[in-house]
Amino acid sequence: MARKDTQRAFEKMGFSKSMVQKLLDAYPSKAAAAEAGAAELKKLGLTEDQVRLLKGEKAGSRPKKAGKKVTKKKEEEKPAGPKLQFEIPNKIPPLSNLERKIVRLAQEQGIQVMDGRKVAMSKRRMSLGLVKTIASRIEGIGVPEDKIKKIVKRAYERYEEHMMDPNESAGIIAAQSIGEPGTQMTMRTFHYAGVAEINVTLGLPRLIEIVDARRVPSTPMMTIYTVPEKRASQEEVKHIASEIEMTKLIDVASLETDIVNMKVVVRPDPRKMEQKGIELDDIYKELSKTRGLKGLVEKQGEQIIISSDVPSFKKLQGILDDVREKKIKGVDLIGRAILRKVGEEYIIYTEGSNLAKVLELEGVDKTRTTTNAVQEIYEVLGVEAARNSVMNEAYRTLEEQGLNVDIRHIMLVADLMTNDGDVKAIGRHGISGRKSSVLARAAFEITAVHLLHAALQGEEDHLDGVAENIIVGQPVTLGTGAVNLEYKPVKRGQTNG
Repeated sequence: MARKDTQRAFEKMGFSKSMVQKLLDAYPSKAAAAEAGAAELKKLGLTEDQVRLLKGEKAGSRPKKAGKKVTKKKEEEKPAGPKLQFEIPNKIPPLSNLERKIVRLAQEQGIQVMDGRKVAMSKRRMSLGLVKTIASRIEGIGVPEDKIKKIVKRAYERYEEHMMDPNESAGIIAAQSIGEPGTQMTMRTFHYAGVAEINVTLGLPRLIEIVDARRVPSTPMMTIYTVPEKRASQEEVKHIASEIEMTKLIDVASLETDIVNMKVVVRPDPRKMEQKGIELDDIYKELSKTRGLKGLVEKQGEQIIISSDVPSFKKLQGILDDVREKKIKGVDLIGRAILRKVGEEYIIYTEGSNLAKVLELEGVDKTRTTTNAVQEIYEVLGVEAARNSVMNEAYRTLEEQGLNVDIRHIMLVADLMTNDGDVKAIGRHGISGRKSSVLARAAFEITAVHLLHAALQGEEDHLDGVAENIIVGQPVTLGTGAVNLEYKPVKRGQTNG
């Protein structure tokens, strides 16, 4: 097939049949012939003009020379643009006077304060975060210097007590710390704390949702805060809630079908419309924009009439079904919005979640508004926000069950789920499925499939982890298993030590 196409291409260029045959015997395609040298083509019997024609040049034109020089000249003529200068931002805020004082008092006691930029030179060290915490607690109290020195010393001692030992199996301890209380959790759906109207999944099912990184939780909900100027006014917050809550046509109007005249009659309920803050014109505009109803919607007094362009009962029923669930106002996916007073402010709780659209609304406090959908937070606010969301949701779920888990273990899980820049599940489709060790993957799930794939690809297992060492029956490289003892025999004539 390709040979025939090449033959046709040569014939269109005006070559004789004999010349076409010679070209086909010598070159597999037109492109290959065009790339051949001029001397080689002339040997086949082509004239100089035919060679140029084959190479895509005009007959009688001279071959281009010094093409590179022209390009170079053009490049030289281009004006040199401004040189880009990159600055690495310093994200560590400067220390306050009190914080500098605490750092100085710590150094006087031989304690090195780490800010993430220095390499630890001293065995006695503590984090800059601890210094900032101490400063925030004693700011404005007027604590004398000798007392601050004692506080720093005691804080360092407590900090050292909480440091992890070398070769400690942090992952196993964290897993046990979360897994053991998980066996005591209930599996029911509770009313959200203080909001009886909203059901939200809590307990073990919610914890499983979080570590599985489910895209949509079983009961998505949002906690929406308002800006300081409006949060104390019930009317203002109620107005924002009405803008958020999705209102369908069936919520504010009754629908009837006029079979004789082939029309659908929309009768709005004035009381419901007033509650939702909707006008008749709002309904008319939304219905007019509906696909297939352009030019068929008209206002008649306090009613809206939708005519059918085809005299068909099926078409009329289709119009009725389409407009019944038509959105008139609000944010997609949010079914209900409920107000609750907490302290001096009103907070909006919603059934359903749409963080991106809610954050666009005027009057919403963008710094505090949140959702229980971790993947949605990742898509809207990024991976750091998703990490915090995993921590907060898991900690709150355990706390509501009266279970106390060290926050550092939950932080370890959150870090592991988000350290690659996206939110991964802890399972065979996420962290456990991406382990480098073949035996560790096989120990988790679908053993035969993992071993078969590893055998086909010739994978190696260096037995670095815990699971793979247990499988082959040798000590794991943790705790005492991470230490090797060597015996050096004493030479004859020497004393030991």
